[in-house]
Amino acid sequence: MERTLARPEKKAEAEGWTLAWVDETGVYLLPAVAATWAPRGRTPVLTAPLSKAHLSAIGAIGAEGRVLCRVVLDRALTGVDAVRFLRHLLRHLPGKLLVLWDGASIHHGEPVKALLRAGGAERLHLERLPGYAPDLNPAEGLWRLVKRRELKNLVCDALWEVRLEFRQALARLRHHPDLIRAGIAHAGYSL
Repeated sequence: MERTLARPEKKAEAEGWTLAWVDETGVYLLPAVAATWAPRGRTPVLTAPLSKAHLSAIGAIGAEGRVLCRVVLDRALTGVDAVRFLRHLLRHLPGKLLVLWDGASIHHGEPVKALLRAGGAERLHLERLPGYAPDLNPAEGLWRLVKRRELKNLVCDALWEVRLEFRQALARLRHHPDLIRAGIAHAGYSL
Protein backbone atom coordinates (compact mmCIF):
# COMPACT_ATOMS: atom_id res chain seq x y z
CA MET A 1 0.00 0.00 0.00
CA GLU A 2 1.46 3.34 -1.02
CA ARG A 3 1.61 6.09 1.57
CA THR A 4 -0.14 9.33 0.68
CA LEU A 5 -0.28 12.61 2.54
CA ALA A 6 -2.21 15.78 2.27
CA ARG A 7 -0.10 18.12 0.18
CA PRO A 8 0.35 21.40 2.02
CA GLU A 9 3.23 22.21 -0.29
CA LYS A 10 0.93 22.24 -3.35
CA LYS A 11 -1.42 24.90 -1.95
CA ALA A 12 1.50 26.81 -0.41
CA GLU A 13 3.30 26.86 -3.75
CA ALA A 14 0.17 28.03 -5.58
CA GLU A 15 -0.24 30.91 -3.11
CA GLY A 16 3.46 31.84 -3.11
CA TRP A 17 4.33 30.57 0.37
CA THR A 18 7.83 29.40 1.36
CA LEU A 19 7.73 26.06 3.20
CA ALA A 20 9.93 25.33 6.21
CA TRP A 21 9.92 22.21 8.36
CA VAL A 22 11.18 22.98 11.87
CA ASP A 23 12.39 20.72 14.67
CA GLU A 24 14.64 20.78 17.73
CA THR A 25 17.37 18.43 18.86
CA GLY A 26 19.97 18.02 21.58
CA VAL A 27 23.61 17.05 21.08
CA TYR A 28 25.49 15.73 24.11
CA LEU A 29 29.15 15.35 25.00
CA LEU A 30 28.64 11.59 25.06
CA PRO A 31 29.40 10.22 21.59
CA ALA A 32 26.81 8.66 19.28
CA VAL A 33 28.57 5.32 18.98
CA ALA A 34 28.42 3.63 15.61
CA ALA A 35 30.18 0.67 14.06
CA THR A 36 33.86 1.25 13.50
CA TRP A 37 36.88 -0.58 12.17
CA ALA A 38 39.54 -2.00 14.44
CA PRO A 39 42.23 -4.67 14.20
CA ARG A 40 40.90 -8.19 14.84
CA GLY A 41 40.73 -8.96 18.53
CA ARG A 42 40.94 -5.30 19.64
CA THR A 43 37.62 -3.80 20.59
CA PRO A 44 37.63 -0.07 19.88
CA VAL A 45 37.13 2.04 23.01
CA LEU A 46 35.79 5.59 23.05
CA THR A 47 36.53 7.44 26.27
CA ALA A 48 34.36 10.44 26.91
CA PRO A 49 33.62 12.58 29.95
CA LEU A 50 30.42 11.60 31.73
CA SER A 51 28.32 14.70 31.53
CA LYS A 52 24.77 15.86 30.91
CA ALA A 53 26.09 19.03 29.26
CA HIS A 54 24.53 19.52 25.85
CA LEU A 55 23.68 21.81 22.97
CA SER A 56 20.08 22.51 22.13
CA ALA A 57 19.44 23.34 18.50
CA ILE A 58 16.41 24.41 16.52
CA GLY A 59 16.58 24.13 12.78
CA ALA A 60 14.55 24.41 9.62
CA ILE A 61 14.83 22.91 6.19
CA GLY A 62 13.27 24.37 3.09
CA ALA A 63 11.86 22.57 0.06
CA GLU A 64 14.87 23.67 -2.00
CA GLY A 65 17.25 21.94 0.46
CA ARG A 66 18.25 25.01 2.47
CA VAL A 67 19.14 24.58 6.17
CA LEU A 68 18.85 27.28 8.85
CA CYS A 69 19.78 26.67 12.48
CA ARG A 70 20.24 28.34 15.89
CA VAL A 71 22.09 26.76 18.82
CA VAL A 72 22.02 27.42 22.56
CA LEU A 73 24.50 25.97 25.03
CA ASP A 74 23.71 23.79 28.04
CA ARG A 75 20.00 24.46 28.48
CA ALA A 76 16.69 23.44 27.01
CA LEU A 77 15.02 25.59 24.40
CA THR A 78 12.15 27.84 25.48
CA GLY A 79 9.32 29.68 23.78
CA VAL A 80 11.55 32.75 23.62
CA ASP A 81 14.12 30.70 21.67
CA ALA A 82 11.37 29.54 19.30
CA VAL A 83 10.40 33.19 18.67
CA ARG A 84 14.03 34.17 18.04
CA PHE A 85 14.26 31.36 15.54
CA LEU A 86 11.02 32.34 13.80
CA ARG A 87 12.35 35.90 13.47
CA HIS A 88 15.58 34.43 12.08
CA LEU A 89 13.52 32.56 9.47
CA LEU A 90 11.57 35.70 8.58
CA ARG A 91 14.85 37.57 8.02
CA HIS A 92 16.34 34.89 5.80
CA LEU A 93 13.39 33.49 3.87
CA PRO A 94 11.43 35.63 1.41
CA GLY A 95 7.68 36.17 1.21
CA LYS A 96 5.04 34.41 3.22
CA LEU A 97 6.34 31.58 5.37
CA LEU A 98 4.52 28.33 6.20
CA VAL A 99 6.18 26.61 9.16
CA LEU A 100 5.39 22.94 9.72
CA TRP A 101 6.44 21.70 13.17
CA ASP A 102 5.43 19.33 15.93
CA GLY A 103 3.28 20.07 18.96
CA ALA A 104 6.09 20.88 21.40
CA SER A 105 4.97 23.20 24.18
CA ILE A 106 7.49 25.87 23.12
CA HIS A 107 5.67 26.11 19.77
CA HIS A 108 2.33 27.22 21.13
CA GLY A 109 3.26 29.14 24.27
CA GLU A 110 2.70 32.81 25.03
CA PRO A 111 5.93 34.09 23.37
CA VAL A 112 4.88 32.60 20.01
CA LYS A 113 1.31 33.90 20.37
CA ALA A 114 2.69 37.37 21.20
CA LEU A 115 4.84 37.30 18.04
CA LEU A 116 1.80 36.49 15.91
CA ARG A 117 -0.31 39.21 17.59
CA ALA A 118 2.48 41.76 17.09
CA GLY A 119 2.29 41.44 13.30
CA GLY A 120 4.16 38.20 12.69
CA ALA A 121 0.97 36.61 11.34
CA GLU A 122 1.19 38.86 8.26
CA ARG A 123 4.03 36.75 6.82
CA LEU A 124 3.98 33.69 9.07
CA HIS A 125 1.59 30.77 9.28
CA LEU A 126 2.30 27.99 11.79
CA GLU A 127 0.93 24.51 11.13
CA ARG A 128 1.21 21.66 13.62
CA LEU A 129 2.08 18.21 12.32
CA PRO A 130 0.14 15.25 13.76
CA GLY A 131 1.28 14.00 17.16
CA TYR A 132 3.44 10.87 17.40
CA ALA A 133 4.44 11.10 13.75
CA PRO A 134 8.09 12.23 13.63
CA ASP A 135 8.44 10.52 10.26
CA LEU A 136 6.28 13.30 8.76
CA ASN A 137 8.84 15.96 9.67
CA PRO A 138 11.86 15.88 7.33
CA ALA A 139 13.82 17.99 9.84
CA GLU A 140 13.95 14.85 12.01
CA GLY A 141 15.86 13.24 9.15
CA LEU A 142 18.28 16.16 9.13
CA TRP A 143 19.11 15.58 12.79
CA ARG A 144 19.49 11.85 12.12
CA LEU A 145 22.00 12.62 9.35
CA VAL A 146 23.92 15.01 11.58
CA LYS A 147 24.14 12.68 14.56
CA ARG A 148 24.45 9.25 12.94
CA ARG A 149 26.57 10.16 9.97
CA GLU A 150 28.42 13.42 10.54
CA LEU A 151 29.02 13.21 14.30
CA LYS A 152 29.21 9.45 14.83
CA ASN A 153 31.93 8.32 17.25
CA LEU A 154 32.86 11.96 17.94
CA VAL A 155 34.38 12.52 21.38
CA CYS A 156 34.65 16.09 22.67
CA ASP A 157 35.84 17.35 26.04
CA ALA A 158 33.90 20.62 26.06
CA LEU A 159 30.67 22.06 24.71
CA TRP A 160 32.46 24.59 22.54
CA GLU A 161 34.03 21.65 20.65
CA VAL A 162 30.64 19.99 20.21
CA ARG A 163 29.22 23.27 18.93
CA LEU A 164 32.09 23.67 16.45
CA GLU A 165 31.71 20.09 15.18
CA PHE A 166 27.92 20.49 14.97
CA ARG A 167 28.24 23.68 12.91
CA GLN A 168 30.80 22.05 10.62
CA ALA A 169 28.51 19.03 10.16
CA LEU A 170 25.64 21.33 9.14
CA ALA A 171 27.97 23.19 6.77
CA ARG A 172 28.91 19.91 5.08
CA LEU A 173 25.24 18.98 4.68
CA ARG A 174 24.45 22.40 3.22
CA HIS A 175 26.71 21.45 0.32
CA HIS A 176 24.40 18.49 -0.40
CA PRO A 177 20.89 19.91 -0.79
CA ASP A 178 20.04 16.70 -2.66
CA LEU A 179 20.27 14.83 0.68
CA ILE A 180 17.89 17.32 2.29
CA ARG A 181 15.44 17.06 -0.61
CA ALA A 182 15.67 13.26 -0.40
CA GLY A 183 14.70 13.50 3.27
CA ILE A 184 11.69 15.62 2.32
CA ALA A 185 10.66 13.05 -0.29
CA HIS A 186 11.22 10.21 2.22
CA ALA A 187 8.80 11.93 4.61
CA GLY A 188 6.15 11.68 1.88
CA TYR A 189 6.17 15.17 0.40
CA SER A 190 6.47 15.63 -3.35
CA LEU A 191 8.49 18.56 -4.61
